[in-house]
Amino acid sequence: MTIWRGVQPLILASQSLARRELLANAGITFDAMPADIDERGIQQKSSLTAPGEIAALLAERKAAFISLRHPGRYVLGADQTLALGDRMFSKPAGREQAAEQLAALAGRTHELHSALAVVCDGATLFSNVSVAHMTMRKLDGQAINAYLDAAGDKVTASVGAYQLEGLGVHLFELIEGDHFTILGLPLLPLLSFLRGEEMIAI
Repeated sequence: MTIWRGVQPLILASQSLARRELLANAGITFDAMPADIDERGIQQKSSLTAPGEIAALLAERKAAFISLRHPGRYVLGADQTLALGDRMFSKPAGREQAAEQLAALAGRTHELHSALAVVCDGATLFSNVSVAHMTMRKLDGQAINAYLDAAGDKVTASVGAYQLEGLGVHLFELIEGDHFTILGLPLLPLLSFLRGEEMIAI
């Protein structure tokens, strides 16, 4: 068994608790440094429309932003987009928008595109985009309001108004895809890449 150990810890360019927990549970030492970039501005200027391409671009930009400020460090950027057909979703601004998103997703299958990029000194060393298909149960207004009451403010923390690792799991009838992809970090491709770099055995 091998676990990557760089000369210095990996830098995670994200404030996501789920991503931090995934890396920590996998035994990867890292520092978390959220990237302060204008995601919507970058997306609009890129003219990209494919959800996976947008997620890949933002993951790379986040990692590059931190990389240029920390020479010699491996920086991991990550991003996730939610798409229902041609419609892309952003984090809901409040309860009303969260209810609208859930009503749109209820009874239908949407896609989560999770991207990662590893950058060092501004150069992208590795990138990956993984997709999960999520089929939500049919939900009426009463069920949506009951969920929003139970989940509280957490509904505005994630695109689609749900967190699968929490109460959001009750919204679904079928999930097709890697669990790590759903949580926003395709961990298996990342670990495979890191094992090809400098390693120590444990």
